[in-house]
Amino acid sequence: MMMSETFRAEWSPRLLGMLRIVAALLFLQHGLTKLVGFPGPAPAHFDWFTLAPGLAGLIETFGSLALLVGFQTRLVAFVMSGEMAAAYWFAHVPHGVATAGVRGLIPYDNSGDLAIMFCFVFLYLVVAGRGAWGFDRWRAPS
Repeated sequence: MMMSETFRAEWSPRLLGMLRIVAALLFLQHGLTKLVGFPGPAPAHFDWFTLAPGLAGLIETFGSLALLVGFQTRLVAFVMSGEMAAAYWFAHVPHGVATAGVRGLIPYDNSGDLAIMFCFVFLYLVVAGRGAWGFDRWRAPS
């Protein structure tokens, strides 16, 4: 069954907006955990001046809030996508290889599958924009 162009044109921006909002809410949990210890336990060794968890926590928290309301969506998503790429290659892969050898390169084995998923969802938002709702709507078309 084929969707009509009218249906697709009406619902594509709405679903893109929903994807942005849900991704932001899920990602916000990671930032808040790093910065304030909620909803998960705070990292044992926190330092504001390190890439993780200091800078990562700030990017994840404030980037998620900006993405949630659709403010500077493309720029924020670009930064967050880069952060997730860095997290995968500089945190997940080395930890995976150290604990599982060559199998540590596999995202499932190094627990990096979520980092990869966030990376590509955010990269998609860089290209696709904010979707149906958000502050960017009043600034410029997306």
